[in-house]
Amino acid sequence: MLNRRDLLRTTAATALVPTLAAAGLSGPALAETAPGATQPSLRQIAAAGFIYGLPLVMNYGVMFDYVLDPKSGQWKAPFNTISNEARVFTYRDTSIVTPNSDTPYSMAWLDLRAEPMVVTVPPVDAKRYVSVQFVDGNTYNYGYAGSRTTGNGGGTYLVVGPRWFGRTPPGIDGVFRSSTFFSLVIFRTQLFDAGDLDNVKKVQAGYQLRPLSTFLGTGEPKPAQHFRYPAFSKDRLDQEFFAYLDFALRAAPARPEERWIREQLKRIGVGPERSFRVHEMAEADQAEIVTGLKDGQARLEEAVAKIGTDVNGWRIGSEFGDAEFYHGDWLLRAAAAKLGIYGNDAAEAVYPAARTDKDGQPLDGSKHRYTLTFPKDGLPPVNAFWSVTMYDGTTQLLIKNPIDRYLINSPMLPSLKTNADGSVTLYIQKDSPGADKQANWLPAPDGPIYLVMRLYWPKTGNPSILPAGKGTWQPPGIVRVA
Repeated sequence: MLNRRDLLRTTAATALVPTLAAAGLSGPALAETAPGATQPSLRQIAAAGFIYGLPLVMNYGVMFDYVLDPKSGQWKAPFNTISNEARVFTYRDTSIVTPNSDTPYSMAWLDLRAEPMVVTVPPVDAKRYVSVQFVDGNTYNYGYAGSRTTGNGGGTYLVVGPRWFGRTPPGIDGVFRSSTFFSLVIFRTQLFDAGDLDNVKKVQAGYQLRPLSTFLGTGEPKPAQHFRYPAFSKDRLDQEFFAYLDFALRAAPARPEERWIREQLKRIGVGPERSFRVHEMAEADQAEIVTGLKDGQARLEEAVAKIGTDVNGWRIGSEFGDAEFYHGDWLLRAAAAKLGIYGNDAAEAVYPAARTDKDGQPLDGSKHRYTLTFPKDGLPPVNAFWSVTMYDGTTQLLIKNPIDRYLINSPMLPSLKTNADGSVTLYIQKDSPGADKQANWLPAPDGPIYLVMRLYWPKTGNPSILPAGKGTWQPPGIVRVA
């Protein structure tokens, strides 16, 4: 008899392929079948269930660390409370893979079950980039406020849950609808340099979050129904994946495009008001689900290098968006979450990522040194700013280094050394390149390297990285130093 650990042994270390159809797990393959037709096997259901559910489970893990477990070491604040970080992320921040270390974060996890919440953004100096991203438990980006979308003049916005259909009250500049009852609001405030931190704090102090009843002055905020939240542990993810998915689905009403997979998941006891009980299954069924989970993981892993377009060793694509963007493409959604959960739409930011040099050889700081050179007139074309961030190639987390530098970005250009021809060379290696080059040093891990370039509010003219990976601007290749 297979035990629970054997049955659910899998990891969140997944990647993507462009469509479910490419993996044989498209909607039609698991949709309701006509009478007499062959039902999808348990193996197919388990594979598709893992791919479909991974972003929801990853999101719950972050929510548990940030809101529900004060002892997690990553805890931020209770529900419906803004947490301001007057700093950038470092190697100590481990709940989110490939974290942004450019902009001090403000975050708020919303509980929208009882009533909507009202978010207020203050006026901000026109030179400072701000972005307010609304992302729900399905990891859909369902709205934006800030420099690109609503400008720097500030505004007040109503955030509602999936089953709220009340009137928009006076004083509201826009309404954003989450597809789940729990939602995350991410405020990104540009930091120009270390001396700019007090100015960032002033902006953060202007972010406000209030229940609708408080905003209207109609009485005390309504209490939400009590939930019993399962304790989340990354160490137990392989054992408890479907149990976590059970809970996440309670807060995520089914959208039309996912009803088919929800119905099929019921066949293995996964879904709202259900409980996955492996010990009650026949041994043959258990074995089939084990194989299906391995299928799903294998298909994702095989496809990781196929997303986006290969440009000089960088993979450039557009993996993040709203429900309409994904349109039931669960593989793309799962891959986006793995590559960097809560990533922005391409219009807000594009993320070229590299694990290889320009010749296609794996980046490895324990074996080689590298350079990345931007031509004089070839810096990334953005309306806001750009950066190049270093991550551990295995964990995709920021790395501890002797100069506490996790990235090089455009606000640092005045302090970088320029070559005689006007180009700028970054030195990518684990040891210092020497005093004369240290200003341009991006410390690397003693092992596999994962580099991510961020282009915030990319330009749409010429040159441009848009459409992502097919634009007129291309990132230069990473060169191995002989």
